[in-house]
Amino acid sequence: MSIINPHGKEILSVTVDYCGRPLTLEVNRVGFRSTASVLVRYGDTVVLGTAQVGSRPVQLDYFPLSIDYEEKFYAAGKISGSRFIKREGRPSDEAILIGRLIDRPIRPLFPKGYRQEVQVVASVLSMDPSFRPDSVAMIAASAALMLTGTPFDGPVAGVRVGRVNGEFKAFLTAEEREQSDLDIVVAGIETGVTMVEAGANEVSEEVIGEALEWAFKAYQPAIALQRELVAKVQPVAQEYELILPNEEVQSEVDAWISDKLGQKLRAPYPERNEMVNELRWSFHEVFGEKLGEDYTKELRDEYDEAFTMALHKDVRRGIVEEQTRPDGRKLDEVRVLSSEVGVLPRTHGSSIFTRGVTQGLNIVTLAPLSYAQVVDTMEVNDGERRYMHHYNAPGFTVGEVRRLGSPGRREIGHGYLAERALIPVLPTEEEFPYAIRSVTEIMSQNGSTSMAATCSSCLALMDAGVPIKRPVSGIAMGLMMDGDKPYVLTDIADAEDFAGDMDFKVTGTSEGITAIQMDMKLHGLPVSILKMAISGAKSGRAHILEHMLTTMATPRTALSPYAPRIEKIKINPDKIGAVIGKGGEMINKITSETGAEIDIKDDGLITVASPDGASIEKALNWIKSLTEEPEVGRIYEGKVVSIKDFGAFVNILPGIDGMVHISQLSNERVENVTDVLSDGQIVKVKLTGIDERGRLSLSIKDAA
Repeated sequence: MSIINPHGKEILSVTVDYCGRPLTLEVNRVGFRSTASVLVRYGDTVVLGTAQVGSRPVQLDYFPLSIDYEEKFYAAGKISGSRFIKREGRPSDEAILIGRLIDRPIRPLFPKGYRQEVQVVASVLSMDPSFRPDSVAMIAASAALMLTGTPFDGPVAGVRVGRVNGEFKAFLTAEEREQSDLDIVVAGIETGVTMVEAGANEVSEEVIGEALEWAFKAYQPAIALQRELVAKVQPVAQEYELILPNEEVQSEVDAWISDKLGQKLRAPYPERNEMVNELRWSFHEVFGEKLGEDYTKELRDEYDEAFTMALHKDVRRGIVEEQTRPDGRKLDEVRVLSSEVGVLPRTHGSSIFTRGVTQGLNIVTLAPLSYAQVVDTMEVNDGERRYMHHYNAPGFTVGEVRRLGSPGRREIGHGYLAERALIPVLPTEEEFPYAIRSVTEIMSQNGSTSMAATCSSCLALMDAGVPIKRPVSGIAMGLMMDGDKPYVLTDIADAEDFAGDMDFKVTGTSEGITAIQMDMKLHGLPVSILKMAISGAKSGRAHILEHMLTTMATPRTALSPYAPRIEKIKINPDKIGAVIGKGGEMINKITSETGAEIDIKDDGLITVASPDGASIEKALNWIKSLTEEPEVGRIYEGKVVSIKDFGAFVNILPGIDGMVHISQLSNERVENVTDVLSDGQIVKVKLTGIDERGRLSLSIKDAA
């Protein structure tokens, strides 16, 4: 029996088995005034995907598409842990990253020149805590777009895959994610992949390739389900007009520029950039004089776009026909490398990494573990970030005047990629009890600043004395397709990125890959080509790593004199209360009297930080006295706390008393305990035994 909504429309739904659970898409229940809305349910996760399309094209020189992912704390039965802010406001970095994850496979599937304003929002209304909701949100966004009637060449689906005990699996639990050596999201259409993002614990290129194949097959049922929904709904195709360069204008521009391209524009960066800028100015002067008053801003923009298209075609022609790149490099050649460490005198660690014109300055700061960032998201297992990588790239880095502001989606995404690249090689908290902040200040851009951030952060970490397992390098690769033939480019610059069909970044150590990010401008690529591209990155990554090792091969053995000194002690978790004391009285007393900063973890790891070594030692001794476990055979200095006819009780450690039997008071016979001991007397005793009930036997005569 069909269900009719309040507006007389039938509520439609379709369901398929997807990676072991039912996946259901439903329309006409909510969102009546949106262009399209879809409720997606998977397990107990429910995501609302909405798509709103503007009624007319906007006068912009780009496609105004926005895709956002909305966290709702109520979806997980949570209230924000912030003391002051309880309603959802600015999206968390995690929500921004998931929004980018959804955006990247969808954006290339609209035709060039489409200018309708499109807004897509994926809102998580209910969240099953047993798996992450991001790939469900991607399906919701795609399904909503499929029902708008726009020229969206979908549907798109994606799946997050891990590997536990050598077996691939989707929708891992939190416990399985901890065990997995791979965390990869693969998204695409029915015929190919359009986006890949991965973090890995030094896995091989072969494993990544197998994961791509597994994921591509796994997400196909979600593609078919969206097509089934479209067939039921039968959305009306919207009328639209593509804003494309005028063919006559393009031909005119091609004719003018044809004898000025090729070898005449091949030069190392930044000389080539300057040559292109001079050519562009000359171009506009010529056509400005030719067309006079008719050369309005709108027409000038059209001619400028045609000029850019001609440059892109020339870049592609040189690579495909001559295997020569705009700056004269071979396809597998890396730009000139330079790096140094210890460049800033007062920071805990610093480095500069330069590759061609791209340059990153990185600064590492160390602090006690209490300075780790508390992650407050709707997901249940949000926890803390002990390692934080932040990325900044102001306007001067690309030669532009640009207002300063808070980091955008690009900055957050680049910082996250570089952060993910280093996490697998960081020491544990027990090995290195510090919170670590790494900041990359981009100094100059000409392609792949995220990989400059990765390399510079690795060098700065080693300069700071962080004992990483192995150095990490990263490289940006490009791909151009000529029919079915792929051309893989090592270490791409901006000109090749703009003209190319795919860019991808690969980071890793000598032992394997730690992170990948792949974005396609084509409507999907076969897994076989992606596997070939990933393998091609290995030699370039090794070349950059070899250079980095000449600058700094291993971490420094000593910290900067300006870094805080931190010592650690591991105690029985049952003793944590003794250190904290009633209402925090004891720990407050220790910190106030010693001047040390103390951080306590639930597993019993205690770190003590201070610039003064004596302060640390005093605090550690105090903590040891509060948490020390009695040791049989050891001699203690204790205080008599109670006298009985049969002996005396002596306090040897805070909260721990033992009994000295009258026979253990002296080598000679003792008639009365009070003949030898008195209340409050300080005596030396030896712990001779602990019975099954935990009672301590002490001896004064054996301690002599």
